[in-house]
Formats: sequence, C-alpha cells, structure tokens
Amino acid sequence: MPRKPRRKQRPKSWPVTFSPFARALARMASVSKPNRRSKSIESSEKPTRSSTSNGSSKHTLEERPEGSESSDGEFDGVVQADFAFFDPKPNDFHGVKTLLQTYLDVEEWDLSGFADLILEQTTVGTVVKVEDDEDEGVFALATALNLWRYREQRCIMKLKEFLLLKASQEKGVGDQLRLLLGERAHNVGLLVSQRVVNLPPQLLPHLYDSLFNEVSWATEDEPTEDLRNSFQFKHYIILSKIYKHKNAEQQKRKRSDDREEEIVYVKPEDEIFHELSSWSFCFPLRTQQPAPHELKNYRSMGLIMTVEADKIPTFRQQLASLINEGWRQPEGV
Repeated sequence: MPRKPRRKQRPKSWPVTFSPFARALARMASVSKPNRRSKSIESSEKPTRSSTSNGSSKHTLEERPEGSESSDGEFDGVVQADFAFFDPKPNDFHGVKTLLQTYLDVEEWDLSGFADLILEQTTVGTVVKVEDDEDEGVFALATALNLWRYREQRCIMKLKEFLLLKASQEKGVGDQLRLLLGERAHNVGLLVSQRVVNLPPQLLPHLYDSLFNEVSWATEDEPTEDLRNSFQFKHYIILSKIYKHKNAEQQKRKRSDDREEEIVYVKPEDEIFHELSSWSFCFPLRTQQPAPHELKNYRSMGLIMTVEADKIPTFRQQLASLINEGWRQPEGV
C-alpha cells in the first residue's frame, strides 16, 4: 500500500477527551506548547487499498497566545496544518523512539530494537506527520506486532517479562496472559498506539481505520503464507496509561453528583477498549510526573487490556461516534 511522501508541522492544542475535566487535563498537559484552538476541519480523506497517496486531514487553527496580549510580539492568526499518514521508514527512528520513551515505564529494555521492529513492518503500521514539512517529526504511530513472529527479539522477550510480572499480582489474569504470550501467541497482536498529547482527535478514527484495514489486507496480500497467517489476529494486547482516583472505592459509595470520575482516560479510545476488553488490570507506575491541580486526587497507572479481534468493528463504530459527538459539543461543555 504505497503512500506519497508528505510533510509535518507542530500539532495544535486540541483536547484529547471530551468531558470538562478531561478538557482541562489536555490544556494542562500541553502547557509548554502554544495555546491554539481548532476552528474547523476543511476536509478529510481515508487511505484506500489501491490508493497511491496517503490520507490527510486539513485543519484550520486559530492562534491564541496565553493572556490577552503576547509579551514577545506574537499575534493572533490562522495556521493550517495538513496532517497525513505515512508508512514507517528508517528516518522515523528518533521520532518513534521518543513517542515510546515511557512505554514500559522506567524499565531498561531494548527500546531501539522495538522501534526498529515497528519501522521494518511497513505493510501494517502508520505514522502521522504534517504534510510537506522538512522536519520529518512523528506525532503519532499505530501498529500491530505478532508476538509469535517476533518472539525471539530481545525487546519482545523483555516486554513479555514485564507484562507477566505486572500480571502476577492479579488473581486469574496471570494464567490467561501467559497463554496469550505463549502457546496462543501465533494469533496475538501487540497493538501499539502512541502520540503527542494534543494530536487532533478527529484523526483517531482514520488512524485506527488505516491500521485495521492494513491488518485485513495483509492476510491476503503478504507474499508468503507464514506472513499472511501472522496477521490473522484473534486477540490484541494493549498497554496504556490512565489516571486513577486515589480513593476509587470511596468514590463508588458517593452520590453521583458528588462523585469524581474513578478513571480519567488520557486517550479517549482506551475507554472503549476497556469496556470491550475480555480482561484488564491496572498497576502503579514508577514514573509519577508532577500532576496538574485538577489531578491532585489521582495517580498515574499502567493499564493492560486484552480485546478480542471480533470486537474491533464495534470499537471502530464507537470511536467514530465518540469523536463526532465530542466535536459537536460547544467549547467548555
């Protein structure tokens, strides 16, 4: 599925989820970046199997410096960013590695080797950049790696060890995970989706559509039977991060109007994956970055989920609905 080279630019500060609380979280998470708000989407194209160019979305964005006036002479203006999808390539190494920096918390592992696996699998996997920018920066990636195919890679062996260690403290989960990482690994995909915090959420349905379409096409188009079979996924394992309330059990007992959210999903799609998952568990992260005031009652947690492949069509529909409904909400709602 060849794609036409495109460019990249700085993503703007868009909310990653749609509740008032999560909107505040998104603004706090991007505090070091220019404060910009999207005004409209001009167009969007989905990549197709026979297309020679990649999907792109044009966004007209309004520059808004913090405060009423900018001390360095910055002025309000309109910036158009054309985000586009690309096949991974070697030049994306540093950008992909940066996005994956805390993928296994503070674990020492072969992160460079993991980035190389993602970049070498060009038929299934997408990176997001901005069209025609010379910088070649990567702002998002999505891929699915067969855990049996790459079982002898050092990075995958360490990743399995990490997952099993975290699952060992969860009753009933460790054995299920061990099966998926071992004898059933032929049909298990590690779904990796990382991005900058303020990537426009309108790109998410297209990003996941691109990924799952490529998985489907690879089962027919790969040159060998072994490769075609390696994309016949029955399960996906997902490793992500959330914010969980420090007093989650107490929150459950409170009246709904006094209750804070038990979980804040940094990525909106994780809430859907979580609801569709066969099983999941959380574990404390060793990297506890300073949290904004809105998260004073929360702590950063790792989240491991398993989602059956036959739930993916439902996921895609629900994600599209979530993004469309969220975008129609007035600002501040």
